[in-house]
Amino acid sequence: MSCQPASRRTVLRGAALAGAAGLGVAACSPGESARGPVTPTAPVHLGSADEVPVGEAKLYRNDRLLVAQPVKGEFKAYSAVCTHKGCVLRKIEDGEAKCACHGSMFDPATGEVLDGPAGEPLLSVPVRLEGGKLVAGPSA
Repeated sequence: MSCQPASRRTVLRGAALAGAAGLGVAACSPGESARGPVTPTAPVHLGSADEVPVGEAKLYRNDRLLVAQPVKGEFKAYSAVCTHKGCVLRKIEDGEAKCACHGSMFDPATGEVLDGPAGEPLLSVPVRLEGGKLVAGPSA
């Protein structure tokens, strides 16, 4: 079997594909998913604090946030974007926040990984009460 050098076209095509692949990696840098920032860049008004039961959590899929109230009056918020491939978590069931894409599970009270393939916890998001309403993200 003889080995022939690659044609100029083959080399250029390979270089173009490698460059495009690099752009794809750069588009999803840490702190971002395919749909944009993983954590809010502006305040997000989530509604009444009463919507998050004590000892439980609520998933705000449209806002890509998860809010827990481990003890009365103490709220913790996390990005609802899975740290494995950037999918938004699907639901909270049996005390676990579940990702629909690859099956990762997280503790909604701490954001810690309960089962992979995700290897990193959910990103913490500041959350506060303003007049009985939950507001997540940076202060205005």
